[in-house]
Amino acid sequence: MKRILLIALFGTLAACSGEGHDDLKQWMADNSKDLRGSVPKLPEVLPYQPVPYDVEGMLDPFKPGKIEPESKNRQGDAQGGAFQPDFDARELRNSLLEKYPIESLRMIGFLNINKKPMAVIQVEDKVKQVKVGDYMGLDFGMVTQISDREVELRELIQDSAGDWSERKSTLYLQSKEGSKK
Repeated sequence: MKRILLIALFGTLAACSGEGHDDLKQWMADNSKDLRGSVPKLPEVLPYQPVPYDVEGMLDPFKPGKIEPESKNRQGDAQGGAFQPDFDARELRNSLLEKYPIESLRMIGFLNINKKPMAVIQVEDKVKQVKVGDYMGLDFGMVTQISDREVELRELIQDSAGDWSERKSTLYLQSKEGSKK
């Protein structure tokens, strides 16, 4: 059995080594006779010409006045724009709702007492009533308007230059379906 396999193997190898591919070899020779590798000539290297660096009259890019905004340089002026909040008044108010970000507060109700609208606000497990003029949120948010569906706030935020500006935010009434998670 082994002999038959060996004879078949040698027969197959002998058949493969035959010169039956002359046409393929001729085609390869014809198509590759004009191929010659060529490398393009390198460009001429020009001599180095130094460029003078004159710093006279130029601004120093690392000077603190160049990096920091102008309003930061006026720290002694105590100016932060037209909307600078009163930090001392915030400490005196010591309101619970000013200790939480506006995103964590939820409006869960609306009251109309003596024709004055009031909103019921929940934070964690505490519930508070707010009226127009009350403060809430970390960004000095003052309640400007209350309706049966929302509380509008005017917040004071500080930009990277140190100036204060106004931003309007709205806290919407949360329904029972929205409160379940």
